[in-house]
Order: sequence, then structure tokens, then C-alpha cells
Amino acid sequence: MPFSIWSAPDTRRRLLDGLAEKGFGYDQLAEMQKIIDAEKSDLFDVLAHVAYAMPPVTRDARASQARVHIHSHFTAKQQAFLDFVLQHYVSVGVAELDQEKLTPLLRLKYHHSIADAVADLGRPEEIGGLFAGFQRYLYQEGAE
Repeated sequence: MPFSIWSAPDTRRRLLDGLAEKGFGYDQLAEMQKIIDAEKSDLFDVLAHVAYAMPPVTRDARASQARVHIHSHFTAKQQAFLDFVLQHYVSVGVAELDQEKLTPLLRLKYHHSIADAVADLGRPEEIGGLFAGFQRYLYQEGAE
């Protein structure tokens, strides 16, 4: 499975929806996660393990790798927001990276003030690009 498909929220959602239509929804993927002892790993790693026998990488390890890139490519305010997003990703899983989670995460981080988020991070389309764009750093080849 190409990393680029999984690293973009829209193509990842289409892939997961397609798997669900074929009988491999979230519950089945979560069960696979348990079977291969990868509950702290991303669903990407579950699928990569099943399809390609790749060893699962924990979400924490993926987040640590991404932080290295985030801290060299983004402003301090963007880094603070992306670190917040990564904390949720590590705790909850890949669902926190869905585009539909962006507004709830902004409200949580900025205490229900989208105006403060815009002041820190830029126009809504820039924030959306930031949120979707940083995810490629989670799924680069060689992530361990």
C-alpha cells in the first residue's frame, strides 16, 4: 500500500470506506490489531503487516518521527497545534487525523475560539492544508 494514499486524509478515508464496503470495517480492523498485538499501532501498520509482512510501528514512534520534521518545517504556533494533534493521534488513533476532526480539535485546543485559531494558524484553507499536509511525515517510508 503506497504511503501517499494513507498520508492524505481524503484518500485514506476512501480506502477505509472501500474496505468497510467489503466487510473490513473499523471493528474488523481493530480485531486484526489485537490479533497481531498492534493495538498501539496505526491501522496503516495493521494493513501493511497483513499485506506485506511489515513489522508494525507504534503511533508514538510515528509521532516522534513526525515531530522532527514538524519542528524544522513549521512556525512555533503551527508546531504547538500539530503537537496537540499528534498527542490525540497517539492516544486515540488514526481517526483523529480525519478531516472532519479538524474543527473539533481546533475548538478543543483554542477553547472554542476559532478566531484565535485563525489568528495563530492562518485562514481556514491554510489551516486545512496544514492539518492534511503534515500527515505525510507520519507515513514516510522508513518510519520506525
